Amino acid sequence: MKAATISNWERKLRPLITKLPPKIVVSKYSSGRLDFLDKLKLEIPSKPYSPPTDLSVELWGITFLSPIMNAAGMFKNGECYEMVAMQGAGAYLGGTGTWNPRIGNKKEGVHLPFAPYPNSHSASNWLGLPNDGDNVNSNRAAKLKKILIPIGWSIMGSPDLQGDDKLRYLVEGMRLYEKASVDFIEINESCPNTQHGRPQDDDLANRLNYIKQNFLDQRSRRLPVIVKFSNDTHREQVPNLMDLLFGFNFDGVNFGNTSTAYEKRRVNVVESERKLYDFFTQIFGGGISGRPLKESSLELAGTAAEYLKSGSPSQEFHVIRTGGVETLQDIQESKRAGVLLNQWFTGYFEEFSKHGHNVYRRLFSI
Repeated sequence: MKAATISNWERKLRPLITKLPPKIVVSKYSSGRLDFLDKLKLEIPSKPYSPPTDLSVELWGITFLSPIMNAAGMFKNGECYEMVAMQGAGAYLGGTGTWNPRIGNKKEGVHLPFAPYPNSHSASNWLGLPNDGDNVNSNRAAKLKKILIPIGWSIMGSPDLQGDDKLRYLVEGMRLYEKASVDFIEINESCPNTQHGRPQDDDLANRLNYIKQNFLDQRSRRLPVIVKFSNDTHREQVPNLMDLLFGFNFDGVNFGNTSTAYEKRRVNVVESERKLYDFFTQIFGGGISGRPLKESSLELAGTAAEYLKSGSPSQEFHVIRTGGVETLQDIQESKRAGVLLNQWFTGYFEEFSKHGHNVYRRLFSI
């Protein structure tokens, strides 16, 4: 059975399945999600779709065929590049990767915990950066057919490393992807899904300065490097974060990652799904994705885009929005706020469950 068919049937059954005891729901969905992704990565659409040319945007000299692409975490090891290119994505983002291979989180007998909240158009995950490591994945990136759509890679300092080693190997990984000819790099500065369960919120300026001195200043070609922050970032922090990125010669910012503000997001989870939500967040923690982040991502990205007008960095700089992006209207709202590029995750899979490989065709036809 094809992945699109499985996804369509699952969408219809999901509201019933998620009423089962929470422990059963998490166990079944965590394993079932992996089986589904194994099928998905083997599929290529029979007919390619090209978005209308007036939707393309040029940033950093790179032509994005549309203003939306997948977020980090969907294709951790270089899977599905040709598939999303044929579907009509604006670009492809691999990762998030780390220097060393990681198998990801396991707790309560569940590997890579995941739970959906279908009526809330949301989900939780506590994956822990499972990936095959930068050496393996940079080689995969080098072999992808880059003539289709631009390729980026998300990368972060491994939670298994500390201090100078963490930064040194982060930069070594960036060099591998530079050599692999990726079109851009995204540094994940906020991952709530590791064993630590919190953003990397300590010593940010020193980390960014290290990357500037040891990578940005030594780039052999024009290779944009973007920094991704959490959707839990306070709006008042945005100007200071932007000034740091301007001063250290980064090329963009992404707001943002999943959320760990469980009480704040809980009000956007429908009452019938709060038992599952509370179970997951209390037992596993992890990050919340999907519609509950829509307002936060637009506010933060819009604030950054507005500040960019007055900040006037010496380098070309752009803002990306991630979180709760589901519809063409969301993309249009981003554009009105000065945000020209979006990433989606939960919204993509929800639309895929309805329209299969026509996911981008349907998105732009409404």
